[in-house]
This record gives sequence, structure tokens and C-alpha cells, in this order.
Amino acid sequence: MSQASESASSFLSFLRRENIIAPEGYNRWRVPPASVAIHLCIGSVYAWSVFNPPLTRELGVVASAGGDWSLSSVVWIFSVSIVVLGLTAAFGGKWLEKVGPRYVGVVAATLWGGGFVVGALGIATHQLWLLYLGYGVLGGAGLGLGYVSPVSTLIRWFPDRRGMATGMAIMGFGGGAMIGAPLIDWLLNLFQKAPEYLGTANAVKLVTEEGRRYAETANGLVEVVVANASQAAAVGGEAGVYVVGTGNTGAAATFLTLGIVYFCIMVIAAFQYRVPRAGWKPKGWEPVHSASGMVTRNNVHIDQAIKTRQFWLLWIVLCFNVTAGIGVLGVAKTMIHEIFGDLVIVTATFAGTYVLMISVFNMVGRFFWASTSDVIGRKNTYHCFFVLGTLLYLSIPVFAVMGGNTALIGFYIATMIIFTMYGGGFATIPAYLADIFGTMHVGGIHGRLLTAWSTAGVLGPVAITYLRDLSRNNAINDLVAQINPAAFAERFGAPVSQLRELVDAKTVTIARLMEIAPAGTIDPTPSLYNTTMYAMAALLVIAFFANLMIRPVGEKHHVESTHPQAVPAE
Repeated sequence: MSQASESASSFLSFLRRENIIAPEGYNRWRVPPASVAIHLCIGSVYAWSVFNPPLTRELGVVASAGGDWSLSSVVWIFSVSIVVLGLTAAFGGKWLEKVGPRYVGVVAATLWGGGFVVGALGIATHQLWLLYLGYGVLGGAGLGLGYVSPVSTLIRWFPDRRGMATGMAIMGFGGGAMIGAPLIDWLLNLFQKAPEYLGTANAVKLVTEEGRRYAETANGLVEVVVANASQAAAVGGEAGVYVVGTGNTGAAATFLTLGIVYFCIMVIAAFQYRVPRAGWKPKGWEPVHSASGMVTRNNVHIDQAIKTRQFWLLWIVLCFNVTAGIGVLGVAKTMIHEIFGDLVIVTATFAGTYVLMISVFNMVGRFFWASTSDVIGRKNTYHCFFVLGTLLYLSIPVFAVMGGNTALIGFYIATMIIFTMYGGGFATIPAYLADIFGTMHVGGIHGRLLTAWSTAGVLGPVAITYLRDLSRNNAINDLVAQINPAAFAERFGAPVSQLRELVDAKTVTIARLMEIAPAGTIDPTPSLYNTTMYAMAALLVIAFFANLMIRPVGEKHHVESTHPQAVPAE
């Protein structure tokens, strides 16, 4: 067993840190493209909302069937991947300092690509736990390792421009959806297959049992969904009755394809990683001491960092900044449909473009704000995030109530600025950590701080789905109270007393209730996210005060005092 272990270690030795030290005269600008490539691949996690529609109608295809997964259960897959990302980064960050970025990058490629393959199996067999295991757990671990692998390397290659360097790499993560979203859309359309069409709703005899719709055919009852014109048009069909389980959304084949493609790209990129030799610095550059004391020349050991007040204040800063944006990211495509779906301009293409633009602004914000932090300082940069962000989150309910094209423009601009600061927060935090704790263990400290991302990965989606579901259920109850019970029973094939079963089976929705609501009834859909926006603004206020309290680390925490046997990297 020992011999086998030694053999495996020898086989993989070419990946380890000591064997990828850059030679004299190495061009440091060769490292950022590899970092960007890996982050572009794992950054497609931000395009997760594109998967929400097909996964919530995997059986019904044109519309959600009773046996389909709910939006809240699917959104949690995204949450699990982010939680595992943070936990893996927390442990993997220290491992990264030992084995180096190339080793970690190859493992990340295997986990991220393999997670998609396992997820594809889960979709094909309609086993939700396999999707959680593949995309959520394995894929999340690949995310965590792929995310931290370039950070400490780039900070060491670019000590003169820390913010810009980390902004370049993490920019790729924010831009992952820019490539991923249209690619996923294209693959879904390529592999999609329309279900069997039985005819118009008036031409087919329908019955309702336990909230589900069935059609009487020559072969007996078959479960069906009733699709409107826009739903059927998505698969090239027409409004009417479709048989559940006879079509294909293309999600499984899309997952499998992406897994193979991402694995290949990430492995090639990982082999481009190099690390600078000990004591290396850019030609002609000398460290400059910050007059404010916020940029230190000292180092704090990775195990000592979490004992400092500064670490936990930065944890709150990152957690609440991410929480305020990550929940919206997970349901972005759904949200714009629900708030402005009555406008002619808000088509499926428009919503897809909106997701794409989120990725663009997320990406641009990472480079812009991280580079700006090199000029105005990290602390002031986060002050901008929290003051401006609070005002923008509070503006969204105003635009939702206003409605119309002008409000849509305001909503669009507000959310795009929010996402620049959301991405900017990620890109600026590694440089902030290097300023506060030094560069000796910045990769490992950054990994541990990313547990804040894990926490936010739960808080954000939980808040937005819980508050949205609460608002939706209240809205449905209010609408039903205004509708004639006889009209309700005629439309849905069941009495009002079965409302809960009908809602759970997705037979009754706000949109379908509005079709039979009395004239003049106001559609409550645009206001479903108002409470959530107020809650997110409150989190940013708390984060502002946490950032305000950050001060330089005391000498008692420096590595010379806590770990004198350690030799600083600089």
C-alpha cells in the first residue's frame, strides 16, 4: 500500500508546486489567461437560472406537471454548490499552499466536469438527489478549488497591482454566465423534443384527480398538462393538451456535454500555471508603506488570522454583500418575467439577454472595482458598495409598483449596477486580505473567508424563495377570495376547498387566476419581491458598519510573534 502511494505521488509530482517554479525571465502575463479560462468555466454557475425553467418542467416539458420538481427545490441545488464551494475553499486553501495551483486546478477540473456528468444521470433518471450530489456536492467542490487556485499565485506575481491582478482572474468567474448562458440555451434547444400533442383543451375530455390533470384516451387516463400559446411556442407547438413524460427538455444531454467541454478546457488551463521563485518581485518595484496603515508589510499566519477581529469583520462584509446579490442571481430570469412580464418587450429572448447582461456587468465590475481599489483603497471601495447598494435595492420595489417601460429601464440599470458591486466585492476581497494579513498565507486565508460565501449561498436563496413564496401564497388567497367559486371549479375542475392541492400540483397559479379574476383586479405578481429587497438593503447597512470598524492587525498577531519558525514569503 505504501509502495502504491509512493507510485501515485511520483506520477503526479509534475503537478506539484516545487516542479512548476518559473525560470528566470519568465513573463508573468502568461499566468492571468490561464486563471481567466478556469474561472470562465466554473463561472457558468451564475447561469444556473437558465436551467430553472427546463428542470421545473422536465416531465411536462411545455409546462410543469404534478411530478415535476418545484422551483424552490431546484434553486437549492445552486445553494448547495455555493455552500460546498466555500467549505472546500476553506480546507483546500491550505492544501493549495502546499501542493500548488496546477495540482489543485487539475483536481478542480475533474470534480467540476464530473459533477455535470453525475447531474446528467440524475436528470435522465429524474432522481433529484443525484443532481444534488453531482452539481451541488462534486461540482461545488470543483468550484471551490478552481476559485482559489489562482488567487495567491496572482497576488505573488503582481504585488504592485494586487487589486487589478485578482480582478482579472475573478473577472472570469463573473463572466462565466456571459458564455455559459447562451451556450446552455443553444444546447437545450438542440436536444429539446416536444411531447405528444392530444389537441386543444376544448377538444379533449379532461378530469382532475388530487390536483393533477388527466385526459381520457382510448388507452385510458393519461396525465397531461394544459399549455397556453406562449408555453407551447417554446417547443414549436400550439396551445392545448400535452402528454406528460413523452417529451424532452434537453437538460440531461446539455449537462453531459458541458461536463466534457469544461473538463478539457480546465485541464489545459491548469497546465499553464507557474509560481514565482522565493523572493521574486517585479523589476524596479519596491513595497510602499500605506500612510493609513491599512496595507501591512507584515504577515499573519493562516491559523492566527481567524483569531483576529479583522477576519470576522471581513467575513460579515463579504457574507452580507454576497447574500444581497446571490439570491437575485439564482432567480434573475424568473424575477424579470414576474415583475415586468406584462410588457410586450419582455420576451424569452429579452429575459435571456438580461441574464447575459448580468454576467457582463458582474464581470466588468470585478475588474473595474478591484482596479479602483488600488487607487482609493479597499475600505473606501466597500463603503461605495454598501451606500450605493442600499439605495439601489430600495429603488427596485418602487420600479415594480410603477410598471411600464420607464420603470423597466430603471430596474434594469439599478440591477446592473448592483451586480457590478456584487462582482466587485469578490474581486476586491483577496487584495483586502493581503493588505490586512500580508501575502504569506493569503490563499489559505481567502479560502477560509469564503465560508462567508457558503453562508450567503444559503441565506440569499432561502430569503428570496421564502419571502417570494409567502407573498405568492398570500396573493393567491386574496385572488381566490375575489373569484366566483363556480367559475373557479369550472376552470380548474375542482372546488376551492382543494386550493392547496391544486397549488402544490401547479394547476393553480397567479397567472391562471388572473384569467378569471373580476375586471379591474390588480395583478400582484410584480410586488412579489418587494419584501426581499427591503431585507437585502438592511443587510448592506449592517455590512457598512462592519467595514467601518476594520482597523490594522495588531503586532501580537504577526507571524514573528505567533509562529517565529515560519519564514515569510517576502
